[in-house]
Amino acid sequence: MLEAQGICKSYRRKMILNGVSLRVEPGTCVGIVGANGCGKTTLLSILAGAQKADGGTIRFNGREAAGKSGVFSDMVAYVPQENPLIPELTVKDNLSLWYRGSAAHMRQDLESGPAAVLGIRDMLRRTVGKLSGGMKKRLSIACALSNHAPFLVMDEPGAALDLECKEDIRSYLKQYMADGGAVVLTSHELEELSLCSRMYALRDGTLHEIASGLTADELIGQFR
Repeated sequence: MLEAQGICKSYRRKMILNGVSLRVEPGTCVGIVGANGCGKTTLLSILAGAQKADGGTIRFNGREAAGKSGVFSDMVAYVPQENPLIPELTVKDNLSLWYRGSAAHMRQDLESGPAAVLGIRDMLRRTVGKLSGGMKKRLSIACALSNHAPFLVMDEPGAALDLECKEDIRSYLKQYMADGGAVVLTSHELEELSLCSRMYALRDGTLHEIASGLTADELIGQFR
């Protein structure tokens, strides 16, 4: 279980996150929506350990994570909006960097792990800079999950992707959750948000739970 309590963050004296609390159970997906610039990316980067909060606590299965990079690296896979790939290298070389030289571990995942499910094996020799946006997103997810983390944090996973790739990624997320993984994502895509068992709107630095059963127009209104 992911438990965040009282997360605060400010920039230049402006409060971006003001006491945000969130709980994510295994096998579920929680969606965060809100207007552009409201702090969604900041919140996700804090949950993933990529950025430090000014205050609050984060626990993964009871383990305190704040200030402990090893806990984040064990427990969280993070897929930011901007892919972390090196465009001049091949897909295989990018994967190798994330697997930190563990060739056996990488081969196993290419056969039956996240990389296999995401279709990475078929493009190992290709240069990343020549891949489509959808292929780069698949590779980013496979790299992030090289640690087999039980929590996956994704910032706009379907942005700028074609319909087929979006569906492939949704299918993977369903399988990931069926295997007990937990997902936190931000999205403007209604199809992606349909994966969520709970959704929150981030407004004025705090999370507000969104009632289930909203129409598409009512849900879109939460993005503003």
